[in-house]
Amino acid sequence: MGSISRRALVKGGLAMAATSIALQVARAQNYPNRPVRFIVPLAAGGGLDFVARIVGDYISRTLGQQVYVENKTGAGGTIGIDTAIKSAPDGYSLLLTNDNVASAPHVMRLNVDFLKDLMPVSLLGRQPQVLAVHPSFEVNSVAEMVAAVKKAGTLGCATSGVGSNQHVLMEWFAKVADVRLEHVPYRGAGQAINDLLAGHVQVAFLGPTATLPHAQAQKIKLLAQSGEARSPSMPDVPTLLEAGYPGVTLESWYAAFAPLGTPEPIIARLTAEMDKAVADKATQAAFLKSATDPVGGTAANLAAAAGADSEKYARLVRELNIKLS
Repeated sequence: MGSISRRALVKGGLAMAATSIALQVARAQNYPNRPVRFIVPLAAGGGLDFVARIVGDYISRTLGQQVYVENKTGAGGTIGIDTAIKSAPDGYSLLLTNDNVASAPHVMRLNVDFLKDLMPVSLLGRQPQVLAVHPSFEVNSVAEMVAAVKKAGTLGCATSGVGSNQHVLMEWFAKVADVRLEHVPYRGAGQAINDLLAGHVQVAFLGPTATLPHAQAQKIKLLAQSGEARSPSMPDVPTLLEAGYPGVTLESWYAAFAPLGTPEPIIARLTAEMDKAVADKATQAAFLKSATDPVGGTAANLAAAAGADSEKYARLVRELNIKLS
């Protein structure tokens, strides 16, 4: 191939790249011109759904277009995640998820890495999980619960789903405490809390969004939380560390991702708008009511956090030999 032909190819490639960048900028400048969908892979009523709706309401105003939530539940959240991955990469379908996106592939033994098929947008918030019991279960501390479970031999324990961080935490706690807890998974925290309130299950690892209001109404009891320190929203609830289980800490996080191939200018716009949302005083007050600490930051921060948690869950699944049934 002659030098002229090579120069022509290089110029052609540069022209195509410049055209692609120009198209992306044009799309970003015109974005959004129709409603934006937040795909939530868990049922309504839980912490993730709450955060998605709070953030969606805020950026509906700043984007000038309606942001609506679509709950796509099932298979430990993987149906919703897969729906987002297969959506058009145009900024009009976003995944609002918890750390299931990092944990589920390991817990569910999936031959897939969701993080490779998604683009990070914003790390919205973090929160601990809680160990809750029905009042008919006459225990008032983790130590009393452990003793009661050992005496009974086994006990059903609810979580918001197979492959959830609550599932991992339950298995981790059960091994360290040397008790047998039978996993009772639900399709989201809303269904799980209803059965806990009704006494159909007596113990649950769930998020504080679903549990705090009922604990405040004395309809359930909170025995412990899973953060490294007590949440300001739950100052009277000890951590599992305080209860005598060193190292057993696991926090949930809530984040936004976009389908692979979404133009970078649109990602940058969404990151900026979501950062404003979590910095808003009204948003922060709403988050803190559910023991969710606002985070924000760059897409790179989310990528680093998600990658680190994926490695952590891979280790926990291996060490705990977590099974789906």
